[in-house]
Order: sequence, then structure tokens, then C-alpha cells
Amino acid sequence: MSVVTRSRSLLASSVLMLLASTASMAQSSTLITNARVIDGTGTPAQRVSVRISGEKITAVGDLEPLEKETVVDAKGLVLAPGFIDSHSHHDGGIFERRDTPEVVSQGITTIVVGQDGGSRLPLGDFFSKLQATPAAVNVASYVGHNSLRDEVMGQDYKRAATEAEMKKMVELLKRDMGAGALGLSTGLEYEPSVYSAPSEVITLAKTAASFGGRYISHMRSEDVALDPAIDELINIGAQACMPVQISHFKLAIRNRWGDAQDVLKKLDAARARGIDVTADIYPYEYWQSTLTILFPDRNYQDRRQAEKVMTEIASPEGLILADFEAEPALVGKSIGEVAVARKSDPASTLMALIDESLKFNGGKGGREGVIGKSMSEDDIATLMAWQHTNISSDGAMGDAHPRGAGAFPRVLRQQVREKKTLTLEQAIHKMSGLTAQHVGIQDRGTIRVGAAADLVLLNPDTVADRATLKDPSQLSVGIERVWVNGQPVWQQGKTTAAHPGKLIKRAASAKPFTCARATH
Repeated sequence: MSVVTRSRSLLASSVLMLLASTASMAQSSTLITNARVIDGTGTPAQRVSVRISGEKITAVGDLEPLEKETVVDAKGLVLAPGFIDSHSHHDGGIFERRDTPEVVSQGITTIVVGQDGGSRLPLGDFFSKLQATPAAVNVASYVGHNSLRDEVMGQDYKRAATEAEMKKMVELLKRDMGAGALGLSTGLEYEPSVYSAPSEVITLAKTAASFGGRYISHMRSEDVALDPAIDELINIGAQACMPVQISHFKLAIRNRWGDAQDVLKKLDAARARGIDVTADIYPYEYWQSTLTILFPDRNYQDRRQAEKVMTEIASPEGLILADFEAEPALVGKSIGEVAVARKSDPASTLMALIDESLKFNGGKGGREGVIGKSMSEDDIATLMAWQHTNISSDGAMGDAHPRGAGAFPRVLRQQVREKKTLTLEQAIHKMSGLTAQHVGIQDRGTIRVGAAADLVLLNPDTVADRATLKDPSQLSVGIERVWVNGQPVWQQGKTTAAHPGKLIKRAASAKPFTCARATH
């Protein structure tokens, strides 16, 4: 064969390969056109098209459809990155309800679990099961301090850990960081970690930091001892030289309402000293937790504390039982209502309910939970507007709190459309790109070539939460389509039964952070 003939043959072969490749891409790709693209960076919307090929975004711009390519006409709606829930409990029941309707109907495509100090142990087993039985959404996890303490100290936890116990916790943490955990989470208002010394938390935080991990915390107090709790978190960031995040940011005590700007000044001062402190927040005036955390010293017969709860934390009508295994008929009733029915006063009723729960099941204790209205709308708006606050839900599937099904659309309805405290671009940034930065996820959170094709198509004029305290399972509206790793998981108001979610591990390139190591 001559050189010319061989060259022509190679050229023809290359052309055929290119045509075959283009045809193959067209058959497996989707082009989304006529959308207002808000890319998750906070920059203004653009009129561009977005191409998905396989699991990735492969083109963004003025694009023409390829032959046989699936074309989705967005009809002027907003296309945004899939929302990342940086504080989620939606993993409960995820293997039984893999479609995760409460999640995807909000536009959430990634949940970050292992929160408030509670995670699966060992995480590697949970991760393997997720990979073998994926859900509709992506899942990442922290390692929980409470879980480590449970594993090592068992029922003998009402004290500081010994040196030997600390070594065991460190080894368990190393194991799960090695499995790909994002970092360490704490729930310092909860048993057993409420009894931990600050030095214990710092030791574990430094261990996570040595892997390039992060720290996220339900702090020791969100009400009466808020300032010392923030000081502890800032000090952990300084001592461990790692990013630290406040979970479900709030001022949950009435005499601190209006102090949000002062709290933010403290955080800004810490950031000016080189400490990477951030926060997440959900858009509700009421929280959900346990009755026992209302007693920081765990003296449940302290009448002064019980009365303080009713006057400073929440009113008797503002504390609603969300779970009460000892007497399920009380669920949905407020402490005030129970007190009236029992012909007692609210403080006595609160103490009695805790006592009944602790004695239930032969002294083993029963489940109990409460929803409390303790925050002000103005403080929520101020804390949410802070440039280092991202949006989260703190919700679960089948949650008694409406945040499990409505948090993200509620922000878009309330803070963007109605109150205009955030622009749509700002809100989406706080739900996607900013969140990805805060939790260390590198390939999601923005619409760009090469990023994972996690996308949400929404109608900014109609998107809204429908979940309420009386009906917390109502799904949101206005989220028109959701893609996870290139596959539709929500459209036409229902799930698609696709389960393309991936396990998201800490980036393999994660290295220990550098900072000024400023002391508190």
C-alpha cells in the first residue's frame, strides 16, 4: 500500500470513528435548552443550553441538538445544580425507600449524613451497602463522636474518657476516615458526648484533620450557653487547624433574639484570624430534638431549669411532642395541653414526662422527641444571609418536622420570592456551590463542563413547600425535574424509580489544611 493510500485510509478511519463517537454520544446524551441557567456560583442567570452525556455535563453554551439526542425544552424555567443537603438524616430507611421522594422533590441530589455525632459504624460497611444498593440520591457521611463514644465506653459514659479509651476512639476514627468519611461530627448536647471534655473533642478533631477531614458540630448549646459553645468550636478550628461548621445555626433563646449580628461579628473576627468557620441553617422558627437536652446539667428534677425552659426557651404551647413511646396518644400535643389535661403546671409536666420516658420499658427508657418554637424570623434571615452560611434541612424521611420534606423550597418561596432577603442566585449558591465548598465535595455543586450531571429544573414563580407541623409529609411543588448523575429521578410530580446515586467519599487528594493556628 502506498503512503498516500495509507494516509487516505487512516483519515477515512478517523472520520468514521469521529462520526461513530458523535452518534453514540447523541444516542446517550440529553440537551436541555431554553433554560435560565443559574450555575451555583452566585453569578447572574444566563440563557444557555446544557448537554449531559452519561454521568457528566459535557457542554454549556449556545448548543445545537445532535442527531437522535434527547432534547428537554426548559421553557424558560431555571436550571440549577442539584442541591446538596449538608446536614441530613434522610439516610434512615434509605435502603427501604430508595426513591427518597422527600429528598428529590426538594431538588436535593446529595445528602450528607452522620450528623449530630451519630453515624453508622463501621462506616465501611454502610458504604459497601450503599454501593451495592444505591438510592436515588448521592450520599456522603461524617464519623460521629457519639457513635465512637458508644462503641468504646458503652453505658459507662457519664465521665471523661480515659487515655486507653481515647486511643480506641482514635483508632476507630482513623479506620472510618480511611474508608472515605468527610470528617468528624459532634452532637455535644446529646448523650454520651455531653459528658466529654473539650480536650477529647480536640484530640479527635486533630485526628480527622490529619486526613484532610472537616469538623461539623451540633454545639454544646444553642441557647443559654451559646457564646461559650461558639468559642469552643472556634478553638477547635484553631487547635486542629481545620474548617469548622456550625450545624443548624440558631439563636434558640428569647432573650438573645436580635443578637444575630453580634454573633456574626464574632465569627467574622475568627475568620479574620485565619479560622475557616462556616454554618448551615434551615428556614424554620422551630427545632426538633429531645426533651432531655432542655436540661443542660441533666438534672431532670431541677424545677428552676424547667421553669426557665418555659419562659426563656419556648412557651408551653410552643413545645409539641413529636414522639413519646411511653404514651403515644400524647404525640402532637403541646406541653401546655398535656399540663391542662393532667391538671398540672407546665414545668411539673415537663419533668414528669421525662421521668415517665426514662422509666419506660422497665427502666430502659423509651423514644421521645419534641418540636420547639424558639427562634425569630428576623434572626433566621440575618444568619441565612451571612456569606458563609449554606442551606440544610436537618430533616429525615417520615419526619415529624416539616423540614424533612420542605426546607429547600421553603427558602425559595419565603426568603427569595416573598421576603426578597436573598436573590435567587444567592439562594441557589447557598444550596449548591457554597455547600460543596463547605463539605469538601469537588465535582458537584456547580454547572460546568466536567462536573457530575446533578441538576434541578424549577419554576421560581411556583416553587413552594407544603409540609406543615400538622402534615409534615406533604411534598413540595415547583420542582419540575431532577437529574442525578445524568439520570432523571423526579419528573411529572413523582419519582422515576431510578437509583443512580453514588457514594461520595472525601476527595482522595484531600490533605491536612494549613492555617495560622491562632489560639482562642
